[in-house]
Amino acid sequence: MKPLIMGILNLTPDSFSDGGRYPQPDQAVAYGVEMVRQGADIVDVGGESTRPGAGRVDAEEQCRRVVDVVRALRQQLPVAISISIDTTLATVARAAVEAGADMLNDVSAGREDTAMFALAASRSLPMVLMHMQGTPRTMQQRPQYQDVVAEVRAFLLQRADAAMAAGIARERLVLDPGIGFGKTREHNLALLHGLGRLTDTGFRVLLGASRKRFMGGDDPADRVGATCASTALGVQAGVQMFRVHDVLPNRQAADLAWQWAVA
Repeated sequence: MKPLIMGILNLTPDSFSDGGRYPQPDQAVAYGVEMVRQGADIVDVGGESTRPGAGRVDAEEQCRRVVDVVRALRQQLPVAISISIDTTLATVARAAVEAGADMLNDVSAGREDTAMFALAASRSLPMVLMHMQGTPRTMQQRPQYQDVVAEVRAFLLQRADAAMAAGIARERLVLDPGIGFGKTREHNLALLHGLGRLTDTGFRVLLGASRKRFMGGDDPADRVGATCASTALGVQAGVQMFRVHDVLPNRQAADLAWQWAVA
């Protein structure tokens, strides 16, 4: 399967890389459309930052940020382009789905709000399940593992079992190791090296390494090259979906790595 690119559309004032970039809905919609022009297969819309140390945003405010943008994107984008809602709350997810979203991206893997599973099952929606140690507020406070790849793998398989027990079809689940979510630089590098132990589960895997701090440098915008390298390595390991800020260069990296892999 050719790799899919998920473009990040953060409608937040405090995201680590692009917070506050789109203060008006029309700006956000225009950028979402531009990401698709650059090669995005999915636009991932989020109204709550999950950067290290981030506080919570209630459902009402998340809906205020995302629903109108999702609705406008659905009206303007081709039907083949998916719109993902990045939230842990079923109230927000349901409102976004009613507006046109057709995919759920849950960094809590259904632990925060079990109604997320029920929503995905009842609407036959794809759902991303991500690993995170702790919460965004606490996750970088001395994360520890005995074997990070084995522990992340076991967690994701357990959450996938719970999702399937709730009625979500196996083929609609996507596993995300949660690069940067409760991991040190060494943990992140071990997960990149061990991606094959996740893709061999038979589930689709999403890699969200874009512009993460472990890549080095003080400015997230200077990490595009490293992000593209992680995308190419991920394709070689069998990863099928990449969540990125910079769509065009990662589209190019994914396509070249894919062409090399199948040649």
